[in-house]
Amino acid sequence: MRPLHRTALAATALVVATSVALAGCSGGPDETRGGPDATVRVGLVLEPTSLDIRTQSGNALDQVLIDNVYQGLVGRTADGGIRDVLASSHEVSDDGLTYTFTLREGVTFQDGEPLTADDVVSSLEDVKANDSYVDADDLASVDTVTATGDDQVQLRLTRPDSELLWNLTGRAGLVLEQGADGDRTKTANGTGPFEVANWKQGDSLTFKRNPDYWGPKAKVGTVVFRYITDPSTAVNAMAGGDLDVQTAVDGTLKGQLEGTSGITLHTGKTTDKYTLAFNDRKAPFDDVRVRKAIRQAIDPEAVITAIGGGGVEQGGPIPALDPGYQDLTDVDAYDPASARKLLRQAGVTKPTLTLTYANVYPTAIGDVLTSQLADVGITLEVQRVDFATWLDTVFTKKDFDLSMVNHTEARDFGNWADPDYYFGYDNAQVQRLYAAALATTDQDEKEDALRQAARIVSEDAAAEWLYTATTTTAVRDGVTGFPFDSTTTRLDLADLAVS
Repeated sequence: MRPLHRTALAATALVVATSVALAGCSGGPDETRGGPDATVRVGLVLEPTSLDIRTQSGNALDQVLIDNVYQGLVGRTADGGIRDVLASSHEVSDDGLTYTFTLREGVTFQDGEPLTADDVVSSLEDVKANDSYVDADDLASVDTVTATGDDQVQLRLTRPDSELLWNLTGRAGLVLEQGADGDRTKTANGTGPFEVANWKQGDSLTFKRNPDYWGPKAKVGTVVFRYITDPSTAVNAMAGGDLDVQTAVDGTLKGQLEGTSGITLHTGKTTDKYTLAFNDRKAPFDDVRVRKAIRQAIDPEAVITAIGGGGVEQGGPIPALDPGYQDLTDVDAYDPASARKLLRQAGVTKPTLTLTYANVYPTAIGDVLTSQLADVGITLEVQRVDFATWLDTVFTKKDFDLSMVNHTEARDFGNWADPDYYFGYDNAQVQRLYAAALATTDQDEKEDALRQAARIVSEDAAAEWLYTATTTTAVRDGVTGFPFDSTTTRLDLADLAVS
């Protein structure tokens, strides 16, 4: 997660339309049974706390609003590539300093106003001018944004930036209507195939088809996202016919859905990095021996088993789906005897540490960590808090010893090159290598620099990477086109349909 780069839903208690079942589900005679006007009910875990895509952090807004409601000049393909969206084409100069985008014709915002080059310029300039905006630093390399014609926008860079196109697929690149009057905390006015219809905080968020969408129209009429934080409740809702899709099925409970008539389970890959963060700016974590000891005290396989097998070992800060990945699982591998020795060398005997993490994550993780750290003489006090408290206490105020969170965002290695990030990790060599990776226009050079930097971060024991999650999605028969990979990051519903 780039936690505080992502927007969470703000509170407006709106009435949500009654969920309608699909073919094969129980319900009354007025329910939609499939086809272009079908309603699909999707179970999610983490609810946004504000609709303001510019200022509210957390991935809950990216997950549902980007691609479906808000769009940028470019977007992501299913395999992590770049595709043109509001731009019909783009060109990059040989020196990597000029990006030229030709705008697609016939695009309108959901309030009916046409998309213009001025909207693009104002959107990007607005991000550049406001450091408080989520991911504003993603445009740090951009010097000027200029409308060079009615349907053309040009970005001039101060230096080559190998991540610019990728960054434009995220929040920093979203195009909003210039001068629109709506309250972004409560409403959303984008160019995508869906519109926000209503929202009932603590329960659900409802989308309806955008009838004036510039591209192929959405294949369903309504999508209702239901926010269910308790894994058992979510599984029961799916099994009982109250959901048509359930994302992030708890690995310890998926057996309750396996073999259930009318439901299929799908496994997907993710960049979800379940990271045990150390507060590297404070004792005892300012001693590398303590950090290494904690890493060596933890058996990631035991953690993966405890959460139902839904993950693979990671060993370092870059997951397998991202550029620069290498297998670093041999660095500070599980070795309790070595961990005890390192703690003695550091003069840290029988410390008591606090682990703070959000209650949307399994209790089993805290239980396993408590047991394994106790084996090397560390007493772990676990505090499970609501996500808003985690954002305020850990991420913003940096008031923690250890914290566990799912960093879902792809290509977020830059957090380890940012000493102001909540990790508090500060390594000049890592920062130089990351800067070199950004500056090169050669993909091989970029990945080599990232691999070098990632190894340093891992060997420096900047954190413990518990696992990269795999994700299980339960889908009711008749529902097609729902994505299965990286579902905590993006849910592009352009192909969602019901037969």
